[in-house]
Amino acid sequence: MQEIIDAHMHLSERRDDALMRFARMNGLRYTLDELLGTMRMYKIARGLLLSPPLQDATPLPNDEIIRLCRRSGGMLAPVITVEPTAKEVKAAIRLAEENKGKVKAFKVRLGYVKASAESPVFDRLYDYAESERLPVLFHTGDTAFSTGDLARSHPLTLDGLANKREELTIILCHFGNPWFEDVAELIYKHPNVYADISGLTTGGAYAEKYADKYAEWLAKKISEAIYFAAGAEKVIFGTDYPVTKHSDTLALVRRLEVDEGDKEKILWRNAERVFGL
Repeated sequence: MQEIIDAHMHLSERRDDALMRFARMNGLRYTLDELLGTMRMYKIARGLLLSPPLQDATPLPNDEIIRLCRRSGGMLAPVITVEPTAKEVKAAIRLAEENKGKVKAFKVRLGYVKASAESPVFDRLYDYAESERLPVLFHTGDTAFSTGDLARSHPLTLDGLANKREELTIILCHFGNPWFEDVAELIYKHPNVYADISGLTTGGAYAEKYADKYAEWLAKKISEAIYFAAGAEKVIFGTDYPVTKHSDTLALVRRLEVDEGDKEKILWRNAERVFGL
């Protein structure tokens, strides 16, 4: 099997990184050296790096993600996070133009921002993404913080956008957890919609009483979604490091009740095709 692609990771070198608490729960140092070392250990050849949220609820500036990727020796490629203002959309497109060929996708933080996927402020971004064949990742499902807006992060909010923009490649992050069946319908219905399996397990409470039962439940839900969609062509491997450890997401893939060919698609084939890696 070819080496794995992790299509969803975070990193910063700032003390105000809001994901530090997840890193501590998982016993991670949360550094570039640790991330690259872990990737090599698990034979993960490439990864996409996304901005983590900071303690003031804003995302890490995208230029810091670009700089971290430059220091990765080609192992990491940037995803540009886009906030819902005309100024931020313009800046994101400019940064993508300046780093053409290196930037592999955009990210919209549904549930964390006061905008929906169909907000007109994103129209210019979607136009550019379509013209450059760059996917757009959307946070879907449960939010990492209690202030998140589930009405905006529910995966079915992407149905309208997928109907209107059939040329836009849409990635539903976190498989819409816990709305797995809704995501199964979306990836089945729309040729342009995919889902990643990132961030589905965490340290802390996850590591306690019902850890094994929860992992079993996740594997069952994702396997059933694959059955409904008639294959794993729309499912993409991602960890959400440091929210989830690489070992836990790889263990989840091993638990899936699908054939080895579908596991290969999940682990690298789909991401290679969708992101042009």
